[in-house]
Amino acid sequence: MTQDASHQPYGTPEVPRVAVRGEARIEVDPEIARIGITVSARGADRRSALEDLTRRNNTVLDLIKSYGDPVEKLETGSFSITPELTRHGRAERVRAYHGRVHITAEVSDFTALGELTTRLADLELTQVDGPWWALRPTSPAHGQARRQAVLEAVQRAREYAEALGAQLAALVELADLGAEDANPYPVPAGAGMRTMAFSAAEDAGPPPLDLEPQRQTVHAQVNARFTMTPPRL
Repeated sequence: MTQDASHQPYGTPEVPRVAVRGEARIEVDPEIARIGITVSARGADRRSALEDLTRRNNTVLDLIKSYGDPVEKLETGSFSITPELTRHGRAERVRAYHGRVHITAEVSDFTALGELTTRLADLELTQVDGPWWALRPTSPAHGQARRQAVLEAVQRAREYAEALGAQLAALVELADLGAEDANPYPVPAGAGMRTMAFSAAEDAGPPPLDLEPQRQTVHAQVNARFTMTPPRL
């Protein structure tokens, strides 16, 4: 029994195949921005360090939550209380205790982002890192890139067939190689906001930072196989 040409890996002279790769790379505006906040405290004993850290952590959380819906996600990461040792004679003594809490916030309103980051950086012993711009996993940009990759594969296969005096007949296989953001949390030099650590303001707060969102690159690739009519060689 002979195998059908559509199921043969390389086609036949009567039903030849053409295999191509379609690629697409598009640039779109980011949808969200993430910032990291580190709250610190230092005390002569463990209790005072914990109390100061708790107070500052609550201040940061209350400030972030006051922005409401623009803050889509708020998470507390690691927490630590570390003794600082000093050598006194032959013995080691605890000189002070250092406390830290790491917080991550995800913001969708970039106008509010500039004001929020400035107000956070103006708090006592508070460090701000970011922003890291990104797209949501459900962003329509991913689907747009995949569709463009498929169209590019069809166009490339059609051009190969026409170069041989043939035409595309049918699609045999379409393999998705993935469509993903090339840099989901990009931090190129000079593109993000610098790390900041300032003391609390005495009077009015500082003016909001003017943050320019970094455009995101979405990349998609597909492999496609087609059958075509016999070429005119």
